[in-house]
Amino acid sequence: MLFTASTYSHILNFHLPYLRWFQEQGWTVHAACGGAPAAVPWTDGTLDLPFEKSMGSPDNFRAAGMLRRKIQEEGYALISTHTSLAAFFTRLALMGLRERPIVANMVHGYLFDEATPPLKRRILLAAEQLAAPQTDLLLTMNQWDFAAANRYRLGQRVVHIPGVGVDFSRLDQDKEAAGALREELAIPEDGFVLFYAAEFSKRKSQEVLLRAMAQLPEEIMLVLAGDGVLRPACQELARELGLTGRVLFPGHLRDVARWYAMADAVISSSRIEGLPFNIMEAMYAGRPIVASAVKGHVDLIADGVTGLLYPYGDADACARQVVRLWESEPLRRQLAEQAQAAAAQYALERVFPAVTGQYASLFPVPV
Repeated sequence: MLFTASTYSHILNFHLPYLRWFQEQGWTVHAACGGAPAAVPWTDGTLDLPFEKSMGSPDNFRAAGMLRRKIQEEGYALISTHTSLAAFFTRLALMGLRERPIVANMVHGYLFDEATPPLKRRILLAAEQLAAPQTDLLLTMNQWDFAAANRYRLGQRVVHIPGVGVDFSRLDQDKEAAGALREELAIPEDGFVLFYAAEFSKRKSQEVLLRAMAQLPEEIMLVLAGDGVLRPACQELARELGLTGRVLFPGHLRDVARWYAMADAVISSSRIEGLPFNIMEAMYAGRPIVASAVKGHVDLIADGVTGLLYPYGDADACARQVVRLWESEPLRRQLAEQAQAAAAQYALERVFPAVTGQYASLFPVPV
């Protein structure tokens, strides 16, 4: 069987337990990915693909050709495809084959919703409709995507799953480590720290948080972790808004546990999501959350119950929600406790049997 994704990092971050499960079931497992090549545990072979983020890039069609040849050579019984770009070009590679593998497409978040400009939405939806006949099982992670997949018949069978499961054990951190990090970062004793870990991109919308910060009291600080093409622009905007010293840019973090532990709250400004790990991790870590009211977020956060929501792109509303948290320790404690209790349903040990059960359902007898 074959796993495909736009980047190796996606497979490494989200799917290693499933690669291992397939091998333990006796499968030969291959992975085909774009991005920086990497060794992938629990695979018997990999194929480097020249995926580019721009959908119409000739390299993406070249990647589809490489996949088609590989599929014909190997005679795969099953393909599990992930990320919108790789999922489309993987299924494009299958079109016209006399015999094709069974295909499971796991949707980590369609890149369109009701707020997407009409032309862009039509193009992205048309791509999914074109690939739908090659999709035996479609797994969606939020209710908007599930409804859209059913409405437009984007797969022969559409199933909702609660993500791929999060290994929360890696977030367990003692208070001493959190205190040491605050000292290392020179956080004032009365500092109230907001934390957001995400790629710097238009979709993640860090600019909204910076404009909200300009309205917030001096005691409130913001940590924007991650890398990406828009990081320099965000750093420049922080300087222009007079936020130097109040906004930290630590780059990509390998050990996020102590950062969650040292933060007073977690915040997100994303435009669109599937079922975001950073919010689930914040819930488990017992951190109150302020997030944009978009699909994916609204599946995890009940406003005023497990977090606070604000309209996407509204820096003023975002700032008001942060002030509510900052001013009320009882509200922070209440939201954190309720979010932590709700996080259990997204734990890997709870989700793993549901996902592997869907994979197993594609075959009439044990393999």
